[in-house]
Amino acid sequence: MIRSASLMLLALTVSPISAADWPQWLGPQRDSIWRESGVVTQFPDTGAKIKWRVPVSYGYSGPAVADGRVYLTDYVKKSGDITNNAGGPDVLTGVERVLCLDADSGKEVWKYEYPRNYSISYGAGPRATPTVDGDKVYTLGAEGDLICFNAKDGAVVWKKELRKEYKCDAPFWGYSAAPLVDGDTLYCLVGGEGSIAVAFDKNSGKELWRALSSTSQGYCPPTMIEFGGKQQLLIWHPLSLNSLNPATGEVYWTVSLEPSYAMSISPPRLMGDMLFAGGYSDTSVMLKLTEEPGAEVVWRGTGKSSIATANAPPIMTPKTIYGVDGISGALMAAKVEDGERLWETQKPTSPERRPKHATAFLVKLGEAGDRFILASETGDLIFADLTPEGYAEINRAHILEPTNNAFGRDVVWSHPAYANQSAYLRNDKELVCVDLAAE
Repeated sequence: MIRSASLMLLALTVSPISAADWPQWLGPQRDSIWRESGVVTQFPDTGAKIKWRVPVSYGYSGPAVADGRVYLTDYVKKSGDITNNAGGPDVLTGVERVLCLDADSGKEVWKYEYPRNYSISYGAGPRATPTVDGDKVYTLGAEGDLICFNAKDGAVVWKKELRKEYKCDAPFWGYSAAPLVDGDTLYCLVGGEGSIAVAFDKNSGKELWRALSSTSQGYCPPTMIEFGGKQQLLIWHPLSLNSLNPATGEVYWTVSLEPSYAMSISPPRLMGDMLFAGGYSDTSVMLKLTEEPGAEVVWRGTGKSSIATANAPPIMTPKTIYGVDGISGALMAAKVEDGERLWETQKPTSPERRPKHATAFLVKLGEAGDRFILASETGDLIFADLTPEGYAEINRAHILEPTNNAFGRDVVWSHPAYANQSAYLRNDKELVCVDLAAE
């Protein structure tokens, strides 16, 4: 193991997470809403203003931003070919890295790296966005290296090789589910008999409980919701969506939900008492939560209703679901009430016709209004209004070159972070900071 650190005055203290931070997957509340004030709602006529660009290596994982730092994982390949073959693994040797950079300048604060061979499909780097919690940061590598760091200097607090400790294989497309911290507990998708979901003490790494069995782990990060005065930990593996008691792992309720190719990916979305979960190849369900706690099926999606989300999580408003359909590659809107599709467009995702798994990552600008910012697989940032009536693009700027490849086209498949009145985006060559501060 090799760890290097730069001595910087900024590294002397670590402050609590602020409202301007994006400390984990999908933002502070994991709900894809950017609540920071003083940001633009469209690009000026002069286009996007780039604050800095720094070199990075392979990775699908998004950045996390907290307390003036950016945390990112990547992979430096030593040997083997990245084929992006959905039918088989890429066999690679190389080094996984955890990078900590200054958010204002992009300069390195510290770096940690460790050798890790890959045998996973689409082997171009780690998947899971780091999770920052106070003075610690947690990372999950593509082959199951779960590590807790001191956020200040990169010192390892504790670590686990999940495959070895739980006698399980990595998912076919690698460990992808960003760990969740709630209170003093870290929740992680692990794998193995009776240990699909595992709760750890976030400070020591001690196992607190394990639960659930399935054919594989899937890829959907643990999701915490609260309904009827009770917290529920949602775990969607390739056979079912499950609600657990976060303190014990006891199962509250289970609803069958089996996506094609074990692709349980997108996190469930809660709005009021309605809970939506859906994945690839027409597998989705709308549930009505009850206070036992329990859940009742309201409707299930079909080939002509709902949205079969894949790489990009959907966003649900009180009456409408917005998301990118993994089959057609189109951005769609569907009714919460019954899943009826309202409209679809391919404009923000890809210029090709019906590209498989086309991706645009949706983030809502504030809780009110209809303005969204979308990060397209084409490397564009797009401002648009999404309403039940349609998609209205305001403008866009090209930020990154697509450096990865999927189904014969070049793509960027990494969710940005939005913090410090800026957007932080990466491909397989660079991490870019875009200034989005209002004048």
